[in-house]
Amino acid sequence: MIPMTAGRLADITGGYLVNIDPDAVVPGPVEFDSRKIAPGSVFLALPGARVNGHDFAAQAIKDGATLALLSRDMGVPAVIIPHVEHVETNATALEYDRDGEGEAALAALSKLAHHTVTELVAHHGLRVIGVTGSAGKTSTKDMIATILRTQGETVAPPGSFNNEIGHPYTALRCTESTRFLVAEMSARGIGHIAHLARIAPPTIGAVLNVGTAHLGEFGSREAIAQAKGELFEALPSADDGGIAILNADDRLVSGMAPRTSARVITFSVKSGEATDNQAADNPSGHDAVIATDVVLDSSARASFTLTMPTGESAPVQLQVYGQHQVANALAAAAVGFAVGMSVDEVATALSHHTAASANRMDVRNRRDGVTIINDSYNANPDSMRAGIAALASTVQAREDAQSWAVLGQMGELGASATDEHYSIGEELGQHQINHVVVVGNGVNQRALAHGAKDSGVDVTHVDDVDAAVDNVWSSVRPDDVVLIKASYSDGLWRVAEGLLSGQDEGNGE
Repeated sequence: MIPMTAGRLADITGGYLVNIDPDAVVPGPVEFDSRKIAPGSVFLALPGARVNGHDFAAQAIKDGATLALLSRDMGVPAVIIPHVEHVETNATALEYDRDGEGEAALAALSKLAHHTVTELVAHHGLRVIGVTGSAGKTSTKDMIATILRTQGETVAPPGSFNNEIGHPYTALRCTESTRFLVAEMSARGIGHIAHLARIAPPTIGAVLNVGTAHLGEFGSREAIAQAKGELFEALPSADDGGIAILNADDRLVSGMAPRTSARVITFSVKSGEATDNQAADNPSGHDAVIATDVVLDSSARASFTLTMPTGESAPVQLQVYGQHQVANALAAAAVGFAVGMSVDEVATALSHHTAASANRMDVRNRRDGVTIINDSYNANPDSMRAGIAALASTVQAREDAQSWAVLGQMGELGASATDEHYSIGEELGQHQINHVVVVGNGVNQRALAHGAKDSGVDVTHVDDVDAAVDNVWSSVRPDDVVLIKASYSDGLWRVAEGLLSGQDEGNGE
Protein backbone atom coordinates (compact mmCIF):
# COMPACT_ATOMS: atom_id res chain seq x y z
CA MET A 1 0.00 0.00 0.00
CA ILE A 2 1.14 3.54 -0.68
CA PRO A 3 1.45 5.53 2.56
CA MET A 4 -1.16 8.28 2.71
CA THR A 5 -2.93 10.51 5.17
CA ALA A 6 -6.10 9.42 6.91
CA GLY A 7 -7.93 12.22 5.11
CA ARG A 8 -6.75 10.99 1.72
CA LEU A 9 -7.79 7.42 2.57
CA ALA A 10 -11.27 8.68 3.49
CA ASP A 11 -11.52 10.58 0.21
CA ILE A 12 -10.55 7.51 -1.84
CA THR A 13 -13.01 5.19 -0.10
CA GLY A 14 -15.84 7.74 -0.01
CA GLY A 15 -16.08 7.69 3.79
CA TYR A 16 -15.58 10.15 6.64
CA LEU A 17 -13.16 10.19 9.55
CA VAL A 18 -13.91 9.71 13.24
CA ASN A 19 -11.51 9.88 16.17
CA ILE A 20 -8.40 10.61 14.07
CA ASP A 21 -6.52 13.62 12.69
CA PRO A 22 -6.95 13.91 8.90
CA ASP A 23 -3.18 14.55 8.58
CA ALA A 24 -2.22 11.35 10.41
CA VAL A 25 -0.02 9.21 8.14
CA VAL A 26 -1.33 5.71 7.41
CA PRO A 27 1.47 3.43 6.13
CA GLY A 28 -0.63 0.24 5.84
CA PRO A 29 -1.00 -2.59 4.96
CA VAL A 30 -4.71 -3.49 5.03
CA GLU A 31 -5.66 -6.56 7.10
CA PHE A 32 -9.04 -8.18 7.71
CA ASP A 33 -7.63 -10.79 10.12
CA SER A 34 -7.10 -9.03 13.45
CA ARG A 35 -4.45 -11.62 14.37
CA LYS A 36 -2.19 -10.28 11.60
CA ILE A 37 -2.26 -6.64 12.65
CA ALA A 38 1.12 -4.90 12.64
CA PRO A 39 2.00 -1.29 13.53
CA GLY A 40 0.53 1.07 10.95
CA SER A 41 -2.04 -1.38 9.59
CA VAL A 42 -5.52 -0.57 8.39
CA PHE A 43 -8.06 -2.99 9.86
CA LEU A 44 -10.94 -3.91 7.54
CA ALA A 45 -14.05 -5.20 9.32
CA LEU A 46 -15.75 -8.04 7.46
CA PRO A 47 -18.75 -10.13 8.54
CA GLY A 48 -18.16 -13.82 9.26
CA ALA A 49 -20.15 -16.94 10.02
CA ARG A 50 -19.94 -16.53 13.81
CA VAL A 51 -18.44 -13.11 14.46
CA ASN A 52 -18.35 -9.66 12.88
CA GLY A 53 -15.07 -7.84 12.30
CA HIS A 54 -16.46 -4.74 13.99
CA ASP A 55 -16.22 -6.62 17.28
CA PHE A 56 -12.43 -6.76 16.88
CA ALA A 57 -11.81 -3.16 15.86
CA ALA A 58 -10.80 -1.98 19.34
CA GLN A 59 -8.32 -4.82 19.76
CA ALA A 60 -6.86 -4.15 16.31
CA ILE A 61 -6.17 -0.54 17.29
CA LYS A 62 -4.55 -1.70 20.54
CA ASP A 63 -2.37 -4.06 18.53
CA GLY A 64 -1.02 -1.22 16.41
CA ALA A 65 -3.51 -0.49 13.62
CA THR A 66 -3.58 3.20 12.74
CA LEU A 67 -7.26 3.12 11.87
CA ALA A 68 -10.09 0.83 10.87
CA LEU A 69 -12.44 0.75 7.89
CA LEU A 70 -15.89 0.39 9.48
CA SER A 71 -19.53 0.70 8.57
CA ARG A 72 -20.41 2.16 11.99
CA ASP A 73 -18.68 4.17 14.69
CA MET A 74 -17.10 1.83 17.24
CA GLY A 75 -15.34 4.57 19.20
CA VAL A 76 -11.93 3.97 17.57
CA PRO A 77 -9.92 5.84 14.91
CA ALA A 78 -11.70 4.94 11.71
CA VAL A 79 -13.01 5.75 8.29
CA ILE A 80 -16.76 5.20 8.30
CA ILE A 81 -17.44 3.83 4.83
CA PRO A 82 -20.75 4.28 2.98
CA HIS A 83 -23.18 1.50 2.20
CA VAL A 84 -23.36 0.53 -1.46
CA GLU A 85 -25.92 -0.89 -3.85
CA HIS A 86 -25.97 -4.70 -3.95
CA VAL A 87 -23.67 -6.19 -6.57
CA GLU A 88 -23.28 -9.82 -7.64
CA THR A 89 -19.83 -11.04 -6.60
CA ASN A 90 -17.63 -14.12 -6.38
CA ALA A 91 -16.74 -13.40 -2.74
CA THR A 92 -18.07 -16.41 -0.90
CA ALA A 93 -17.40 -14.80 2.48
CA LEU A 94 -20.29 -12.44 1.79
CA GLU A 95 -22.79 -15.24 2.28
CA TYR A 96 -22.71 -14.02 5.88
CA ASP A 97 -23.37 -10.39 4.91
CA ARG A 98 -26.86 -9.78 6.26
CA ASP A 99 -26.94 -5.98 6.34
CA GLY A 100 -24.58 -4.85 3.58
CA GLU A 101 -21.55 -4.21 5.78
CA GLY A 102 -19.51 -6.75 3.87
CA GLU A 103 -20.33 -5.25 0.49
CA ALA A 104 -19.46 -1.80 1.78
CA ALA A 105 -16.11 -3.08 3.08
CA LEU A 106 -15.24 -4.76 -0.22
CA ALA A 107 -16.21 -1.65 -2.18
CA ALA A 108 -13.85 0.42 -0.02
CA LEU A 109 -11.10 -2.18 -0.32
CA SER A 110 -11.48 -2.22 -4.10
CA LYS A 111 -11.33 1.57 -4.38
CA LEU A 112 -8.20 1.66 -2.26
CA ALA A 113 -6.57 -1.12 -4.31
CA HIS A 114 -7.47 0.58 -7.59
CA HIS A 115 -5.97 3.86 -6.42
CA THR A 116 -2.78 2.13 -5.28
CA VAL A 117 -2.30 0.18 -8.51
CA THR A 118 -3.01 3.10 -10.85
CA GLU A 119 -0.61 5.33 -8.91
CA LEU A 120 2.13 2.70 -9.01
CA VAL A 121 1.60 2.03 -12.72
CA ALA A 122 1.70 5.73 -13.57
CA HIS A 123 4.62 6.79 -11.39
CA HIS A 124 6.67 3.69 -10.56
CA GLY A 125 6.38 1.41 -13.59
CA LEU A 126 4.32 -1.37 -12.00
CA ARG A 127 3.15 -4.01 -14.51
CA VAL A 128 0.01 -6.04 -13.79
CA ILE A 129 -0.37 -9.58 -15.13
CA GLY A 130 -3.78 -11.28 -14.97
CA VAL A 131 -4.18 -15.07 -15.08
CA THR A 132 -7.39 -17.08 -15.39
CA GLY A 133 -8.59 -20.49 -16.56
CA SER A 134 -10.67 -23.42 -15.42
CA ALA A 135 -7.66 -25.36 -14.12
CA GLY A 136 -4.06 -24.57 -13.31
CA LYS A 137 -4.48 -20.90 -12.33
CA THR A 138 -2.65 -21.18 -9.04
CA SER A 139 0.19 -23.35 -10.35
CA THR A 140 0.71 -21.01 -13.29
CA LYS A 141 0.50 -17.92 -11.10
CA ASP A 142 3.24 -19.39 -8.90
CA MET A 143 5.42 -20.14 -11.94
CA ILE A 144 4.96 -16.62 -13.30
CA ALA A 145 5.94 -15.18 -9.92
CA THR A 146 9.07 -17.35 -9.84
CA ILE A 147 10.09 -16.12 -13.30
CA LEU A 148 9.37 -12.45 -12.65
CA ARG A 149 11.13 -12.40 -9.27
CA THR A 150 14.39 -12.85 -11.14
CA GLN A 151 13.69 -9.41 -12.66
CA GLY A 152 12.50 -7.50 -9.62
CA GLU A 153 10.13 -7.38 -6.66
CA THR A 154 6.97 -9.32 -7.46
CA VAL A 155 3.70 -9.56 -5.56
CA ALA A 156 1.45 -12.59 -6.07
CA PRO A 157 -1.43 -13.95 -3.97
CA PRO A 158 -0.84 -16.78 -1.50
CA GLY A 159 -2.66 -19.96 -2.55
CA SER A 160 -5.91 -19.25 -4.41
CA PHE A 161 -6.55 -15.74 -3.14
CA ASN A 162 -8.36 -14.82 -6.33
CA ASN A 163 -11.80 -13.32 -5.68
CA GLU A 164 -13.20 -9.92 -4.66
CA ILE A 165 -11.51 -10.19 -1.27
CA GLY A 166 -8.18 -11.78 -2.16
CA HIS A 167 -7.61 -9.81 -5.36
CA PRO A 168 -7.65 -6.25 -3.92
CA TYR A 169 -5.99 -7.50 -0.71
CA THR A 170 -3.08 -8.79 -2.80
CA ALA A 171 -2.90 -5.63 -4.91
CA LEU A 172 -2.52 -3.59 -1.72
CA ARG A 173 0.70 -5.53 -0.98
CA CYS A 174 2.35 -3.55 -3.77
CA THR A 175 4.66 -0.67 -2.86
CA GLU A 176 6.81 1.82 -4.75
CA SER A 177 9.48 -0.87 -5.18
CA THR A 178 7.15 -3.50 -6.68
CA ARG A 179 7.81 -4.16 -10.37
CA PHE A 180 5.18 -6.83 -11.04
CA LEU A 181 1.75 -7.77 -9.66
CA VAL A 182 0.56 -11.26 -10.64
CA ALA A 183 -3.21 -11.38 -10.23
CA GLU A 184 -5.00 -14.73 -10.27
CA MET A 185 -8.64 -14.19 -11.27
CA SER A 186 -11.55 -16.54 -10.65
CA ALA A 187 -15.21 -16.36 -11.60
CA ARG A 188 -18.46 -18.09 -10.83
CA GLY A 189 -20.46 -15.94 -13.21
CA ILE A 190 -20.40 -13.52 -16.12
CA GLY A 191 -18.90 -10.16 -15.17
CA HIS A 192 -16.74 -11.36 -12.26
CA ILE A 193 -13.42 -11.23 -14.11
CA ALA A 194 -14.33 -7.91 -15.70
CA HIS A 195 -14.92 -6.56 -12.20
CA LEU A 196 -11.56 -7.82 -10.94
CA ALA A 197 -9.82 -6.36 -13.97
CA ARG A 198 -11.25 -2.94 -13.18
CA ILE A 199 -9.77 -3.08 -9.67
CA ALA A 200 -6.22 -3.73 -10.91
CA PRO A 201 -6.17 -3.19 -14.69
CA PRO A 202 -3.77 -5.68 -16.33
CA THR A 203 -1.60 -4.98 -19.35
CA ILE A 204 -0.74 -8.68 -19.79
CA GLY A 205 -3.43 -11.35 -19.55
CA ALA A 206 -3.22 -15.15 -19.87
CA VAL A 207 -6.15 -17.54 -20.30
CA LEU A 208 -5.05 -21.13 -19.70
CA ASN A 209 -8.05 -23.27 -20.63
CA VAL A 210 -11.82 -23.61 -20.57
CA GLY A 211 -12.96 -26.71 -18.73
CA THR A 212 -15.86 -27.80 -16.59
CA ALA A 213 -14.96 -26.24 -13.23
CA HIS A 214 -18.01 -24.28 -11.94
CA LEU A 215 -20.14 -25.76 -14.73
CA GLY A 216 -23.07 -25.73 -12.31
CA GLU A 217 -22.95 -21.93 -12.08
CA PHE A 218 -22.31 -21.25 -15.77
CA GLY A 219 -24.39 -23.95 -17.45
CA SER A 220 -22.05 -24.56 -20.40
CA ARG A 221 -18.39 -24.42 -21.41
CA GLU A 222 -19.27 -21.68 -23.87
CA ALA A 223 -20.55 -19.53 -20.98
CA ILE A 224 -17.34 -20.25 -19.07
CA ALA A 225 -15.37 -19.12 -22.14
CA GLN A 226 -17.42 -15.94 -22.27
CA ALA A 227 -16.46 -15.18 -18.66
CA LYS A 228 -12.77 -16.08 -18.99
CA GLY A 229 -12.42 -13.96 -22.13
CA GLU A 230 -13.39 -10.86 -20.16
CA LEU A 231 -9.71 -10.71 -19.19
CA PHE A 232 -8.70 -10.15 -22.81
CA GLU A 233 -11.39 -7.52 -23.30
CA ALA A 234 -9.93 -5.61 -20.36
CA LEU A 235 -6.44 -5.37 -21.87
CA PRO A 236 -5.18 -2.19 -23.55
CA SER A 237 -4.44 -2.21 -27.26
CA ALA A 238 -1.17 -3.47 -28.69
CA ASP A 239 -0.13 0.16 -29.27
CA ASP A 240 -0.61 0.80 -25.54
CA GLY A 241 1.35 -2.29 -24.45
CA GLY A 242 -1.46 -4.82 -24.11
CA ILE A 243 -0.47 -8.49 -24.52
CA ALA A 244 -2.94 -11.40 -24.59
CA ILE A 245 -1.55 -14.90 -23.99
CA LEU A 246 -3.76 -17.72 -25.36
CA ASN A 247 -3.62 -21.48 -25.17
CA ALA A 248 -3.55 -22.53 -28.83
CA ASP A 249 -4.34 -26.13 -27.84
CA ASP A 250 -7.75 -25.18 -26.40
CA ARG A 251 -10.31 -24.35 -29.07
CA LEU A 252 -12.40 -22.13 -26.83
CA VAL A 253 -9.36 -20.15 -25.71
CA SER A 254 -7.79 -19.74 -29.15
CA GLY A 255 -11.17 -18.50 -30.34
CA MET A 256 -10.90 -15.54 -27.96
CA ALA A 257 -8.29 -13.75 -30.09
CA PRO A 258 -10.87 -11.50 -31.85
CA ARG A 259 -12.05 -10.26 -28.44
CA THR A 260 -8.89 -8.23 -27.83
CA SER A 261 -6.98 -5.43 -29.54
CA ALA A 262 -3.85 -6.43 -27.61
CA ARG A 263 -0.87 -8.19 -29.17
CA VAL A 264 -1.52 -11.94 -29.17
CA ILE A 265 1.01 -14.56 -28.08
CA THR A 266 -0.04 -18.21 -28.14
CA PHE A 267 1.41 -21.20 -26.33
CA SER A 268 1.22 -24.83 -27.39
CA VAL A 269 2.61 -28.25 -26.55
CA LYS A 270 3.80 -29.69 -29.86
CA SER A 271 4.47 -33.32 -30.68
CA GLY A 272 7.61 -34.27 -32.58
CA GLU A 273 10.71 -32.20 -33.12
CA ALA A 274 10.95 -28.42 -33.11
CA THR A 275 11.27 -26.80 -36.52
CA ASP A 276 12.55 -23.50 -37.81
CA ASN A 277 9.30 -22.94 -39.69
CA GLN A 278 7.22 -20.54 -37.62
CA ALA A 279 4.26 -20.82 -40.03
CA ALA A 280 4.21 -24.61 -39.67
CA ASP A 281 4.52 -24.45 -35.89
CA ASN A 282 1.93 -21.69 -35.59
CA PRO A 283 -0.64 -21.62 -38.39
CA SER A 284 -2.58 -18.80 -36.66
CA GLY A 285 0.24 -16.40 -37.52
CA HIS A 286 0.53 -15.12 -33.93
CA ASP A 287 3.79 -15.16 -32.00
CA ALA A 288 4.08 -18.57 -30.36
CA VAL A 289 5.77 -20.12 -27.34
CA ILE A 290 6.03 -23.87 -27.79
CA ALA A 291 7.24 -27.02 -26.03
CA THR A 292 8.65 -29.99 -27.91
CA ASP A 293 10.37 -33.25 -26.95
CA VAL A 294 8.33 -33.64 -23.74
CA VAL A 295 9.60 -36.48 -21.54
CA LEU A 296 8.45 -37.51 -18.04
CA ASP A 297 10.89 -38.87 -15.45
CA SER A 298 10.12 -41.55 -12.86
CA SER A 299 8.31 -38.99 -10.68
CA ALA A 300 6.18 -37.61 -13.56
CA ARG A 301 8.24 -34.43 -13.81
CA ALA A 302 8.46 -33.14 -17.36
CA SER A 303 11.48 -32.03 -19.33
CA PHE A 304 11.07 -30.34 -22.70
CA THR A 305 12.57 -27.91 -25.17
CA LEU A 306 11.20 -24.39 -24.80
CA THR A 307 11.10 -22.29 -27.97
CA MET A 308 10.27 -18.59 -27.93
CA PRO A 309 8.71 -16.53 -30.76
CA THR A 310 12.24 -15.37 -31.66
CA GLY A 311 13.09 -18.98 -32.56
CA GLU A 312 15.56 -19.29 -29.68
CA SER A 313 15.33 -22.50 -27.62
CA ALA A 314 16.51 -23.82 -24.27
CA PRO A 315 15.97 -27.02 -22.26
CA VAL A 316 13.63 -27.01 -19.23
CA GLN A 317 13.48 -29.60 -16.44
CA LEU A 318 10.42 -28.97 -14.28
CA GLN A 319 10.50 -29.76 -10.56
CA VAL A 320 6.69 -29.87 -10.32
CA TYR A 321 4.72 -32.99 -11.10
CA GLY A 322 2.46 -34.00 -13.97
CA GLN A 323 2.49 -33.54 -17.72
CA HIS A 324 -0.24 -30.93 -17.42
CA GLN A 325 2.36 -28.64 -15.87
CA VAL A 326 4.01 -28.23 -19.28
CA ALA A 327 1.16 -26.06 -20.55
CA ASN A 328 1.23 -24.06 -17.31
CA ALA A 329 4.97 -23.54 -17.74
CA LEU A 330 4.47 -22.32 -21.31
CA ALA A 331 1.94 -19.72 -20.21
CA ALA A 332 4.41 -18.52 -17.59
CA ALA A 333 7.21 -18.52 -20.18
CA ALA A 334 5.08 -16.37 -22.47
CA VAL A 335 4.73 -13.83 -19.66
CA GLY A 336 8.50 -13.84 -19.23
CA PHE A 337 8.90 -13.23 -22.96
CA ALA A 338 6.29 -10.46 -22.83
CA VAL A 339 8.32 -8.53 -20.22
CA GLY A 340 11.53 -8.88 -22.23
CA MET A 341 13.27 -11.91 -20.72
CA SER A 342 15.51 -14.20 -22.77
CA VAL A 343 14.74 -17.86 -23.33
CA ASP A 344 17.70 -18.85 -21.13
CA GLU A 345 16.51 -16.65 -18.26
CA VAL A 346 13.00 -18.11 -18.46
CA ALA A 347 14.18 -21.72 -18.81
CA THR A 348 16.51 -21.39 -15.82
CA ALA A 349 13.76 -19.91 -13.62
CA LEU A 350 11.27 -22.62 -14.63
CA SER A 351 13.81 -25.36 -13.96
CA HIS A 352 14.33 -24.07 -10.41
CA HIS A 353 10.65 -23.54 -9.63
CA THR A 354 9.09 -25.72 -6.92
CA ALA A 355 5.47 -25.96 -5.79
CA ALA A 356 4.63 -22.83 -3.81
CA SER A 357 0.99 -23.37 -2.78
CA ALA A 358 -0.03 -25.93 -0.19
CA ASN A 359 -1.78 -29.19 -1.12
CA ARG A 360 -1.27 -28.75 -4.87
CA MET A 361 0.61 -31.61 -6.51
CA ASP A 362 2.80 -31.72 -3.41
CA VAL A 363 4.80 -34.93 -3.87
CA ARG A 364 6.53 -36.42 -0.83
CA ASN A 365 8.42 -39.66 -0.32
CA ARG A 366 8.03 -41.68 2.87
CA ARG A 367 11.00 -43.41 4.46
CA ASP A 368 9.53 -46.76 3.44
CA GLY A 369 9.54 -45.73 -0.24
CA VAL A 370 5.84 -44.90 -0.60
CA THR A 371 5.20 -41.71 -2.59
CA ILE A 372 2.29 -39.44 -1.62
CA ILE A 373 0.90 -37.03 -4.24
CA ASN A 374 -1.15 -34.55 -2.25
CA ASP A 375 -3.35 -32.60 -4.68
CA SER A 376 -6.21 -32.19 -2.26
CA TYR A 377 -6.75 -28.44 -2.37
CA ASN A 378 -9.40 -28.59 -5.07
CA ALA A 379 -10.74 -30.72 -7.90
CA ASN A 380 -12.64 -30.47 -11.14
CA PRO A 381 -12.90 -32.98 -14.00
CA ASP A 382 -9.89 -31.55 -15.84
CA SER A 383 -7.56 -31.41 -12.85
CA MET A 384 -8.80 -34.83 -11.68
CA ARG A 385 -7.85 -36.37 -15.03
CA ALA A 386 -4.46 -34.65 -14.90
CA GLY A 387 -3.82 -36.01 -11.41
CA ILE A 388 -4.81 -39.53 -12.42
CA ALA A 389 -2.51 -39.34 -15.44
CA ALA A 390 0.38 -38.20 -13.24
CA LEU A 391 -0.30 -41.08 -10.85
CA ALA A 392 -0.31 -43.60 -13.68
CA SER A 393 2.90 -42.32 -15.26
CA THR A 394 4.71 -42.30 -11.91
CA VAL A 395 3.78 -45.90 -11.20
CA GLN A 396 4.72 -47.06 -14.71
CA ALA A 397 8.30 -46.02 -14.05
CA ARG A 398 8.54 -48.24 -10.93
CA GLU A 399 8.88 -51.99 -11.13
CA ASP A 400 6.15 -53.86 -9.21
CA ALA A 401 4.69 -50.64 -7.76
CA GLN A 402 0.94 -50.23 -7.40
CA SER A 403 -1.20 -47.11 -7.73
CA TRP A 404 -3.65 -45.82 -5.13
CA ALA A 405 -6.18 -43.04 -5.66
CA VAL A 406 -7.88 -41.64 -2.56
CA LEU A 407 -10.66 -39.49 -3.95
CA GLY A 408 -13.58 -37.39 -2.79
CA GLN A 409 -16.14 -35.43 -4.72
CA MET A 410 -15.79 -32.55 -7.16
CA GLY A 411 -17.99 -29.60 -6.29
CA GLU A 412 -19.95 -27.04 -8.31
CA LEU A 413 -20.72 -29.23 -11.34
CA GLY A 414 -24.47 -28.71 -11.31
CA ALA A 415 -26.76 -31.12 -13.12
CA SER A 416 -23.83 -32.92 -14.75
CA ALA A 417 -22.19 -33.82 -11.42
CA THR A 418 -23.22 -37.48 -11.30
CA ASP A 419 -22.19 -38.14 -14.89
CA GLU A 420 -18.87 -36.36 -14.40
CA HIS A 421 -18.06 -38.44 -11.32
CA TYR A 422 -18.96 -41.67 -13.11
CA SER A 423 -16.72 -40.58 -16.00
CA ILE A 424 -13.80 -40.03 -13.63
CA GLY A 425 -14.37 -43.56 -12.35
CA GLU A 426 -14.03 -44.79 -15.92
CA GLU A 427 -10.85 -42.74 -16.29
CA LEU A 428 -9.34 -44.66 -13.39
CA GLY A 429 -9.95 -47.88 -15.30
CA GLN A 430 -8.49 -46.51 -18.51
CA HIS A 431 -5.28 -45.66 -16.67
CA GLN A 432 -5.29 -49.07 -14.96
CA ILE A 433 -5.19 -47.64 -11.44
CA ASN A 434 -4.85 -50.57 -9.03
CA HIS A 435 -6.73 -49.37 -5.95
CA VAL A 436 -9.28 -46.62 -5.38
CA VAL A 437 -10.49 -45.44 -1.98
CA VAL A 438 -13.61 -43.27 -2.27
CA VAL A 439 -14.22 -41.06 0.78
CA GLY A 440 -17.80 -40.11 1.63
CA ASN A 441 -21.28 -41.46 0.95
CA GLY A 442 -22.89 -38.76 -1.16
CA VAL A 443 -24.41 -39.36 -4.58
CA ASN A 444 -21.27 -38.04 -6.28
CA GLN A 445 -18.96 -40.38 -4.40
CA ARG A 446 -21.25 -43.31 -5.18
CA ALA A 447 -21.20 -42.44 -8.89
CA LEU A 448 -17.40 -42.25 -8.80
CA ALA A 449 -17.17 -45.64 -7.11
CA HIS A 450 -19.61 -47.23 -9.57
CA GLY A 451 -17.70 -45.88 -12.56
CA ALA A 452 -14.45 -47.29 -11.22
CA LYS A 453 -15.96 -50.67 -10.36
CA ASP A 454 -17.61 -50.95 -13.79
CA SER A 455 -14.16 -50.32 -15.28
CA GLY A 456 -12.58 -53.16 -13.35
CA VAL A 457 -10.84 -51.17 -10.63
CA ASP A 458 -10.52 -52.42 -7.06
CA VAL A 459 -12.67 -49.96 -5.08
CA THR A 460 -13.07 -49.46 -1.35
CA HIS A 461 -15.76 -47.08 -0.12
CA VAL A 462 -15.15 -45.48 3.30
CA ASP A 463 -17.08 -43.04 5.45
CA ASP A 464 -14.40 -40.56 6.42
CA VAL A 465 -10.77 -39.47 6.43
CA ASP A 466 -9.72 -41.69 9.32
CA ALA A 467 -11.08 -44.78 7.61
CA ALA A 468 -9.27 -43.82 4.40
CA VAL A 469 -5.96 -43.46 6.23
CA ASP A 470 -6.43 -46.82 7.98
CA ASN A 471 -7.32 -48.57 4.73
CA VAL A 472 -4.31 -47.30 2.78
CA TRP A 473 -1.85 -47.59 5.66
CA SER A 474 -2.70 -51.23 6.25
CA SER A 475 -2.20 -52.28 2.62
CA VAL A 476 0.24 -49.92 0.89
CA ARG A 477 3.64 -51.35 -0.02
CA PRO A 478 7.10 -49.83 -0.53
CA ASP A 479 7.38 -47.98 -3.87
CA ASP A 480 3.59 -47.68 -4.19
CA VAL A 481 2.23 -44.26 -5.20
CA VAL A 482 -0.83 -42.64 -3.58
CA LEU A 483 -2.79 -39.75 -5.14
CA ILE A 484 -5.09 -37.78 -2.83
CA LYS A 485 -7.57 -35.45 -4.52
CA ALA A 486 -10.99 -33.86 -3.93
CA SER A 487 -12.64 -30.48 -3.70
CA TYR A 488 -11.54 -28.28 -0.82
CA SER A 489 -14.68 -28.86 1.24
CA ASP A 490 -13.86 -32.57 1.61
CA GLY A 491 -10.67 -31.78 3.55
CA LEU A 492 -8.72 -34.74 2.18
CA TRP A 493 -5.37 -33.10 2.95
CA ARG A 494 -5.89 -34.78 6.33
CA VAL A 495 -5.42 -38.10 4.54
CA ALA A 496 -2.01 -36.91 3.37
CA GLU A 497 -1.16 -35.76 6.89
CA GLY A 498 -2.16 -39.14 8.29
CA LEU A 499 -0.18 -41.14 5.73
CA LEU A 500 2.91 -38.97 6.18
CA SER A 501 2.84 -38.87 9.97
CA GLY A 502 6.25 -39.94 11.21
CA GLN A 503 7.28 -41.04 7.70
CA ASP A 504 7.84 -37.85 5.70
CA GLU A 505 11.22 -37.37 4.03
CA GLY A 506 9.98 -34.31 2.16
CA ASN A 507 10.18 -33.57 -1.54
CA GLY A 508 12.67 -35.78 -3.26
CA GLU A 509 13.66 -37.95 -6.12
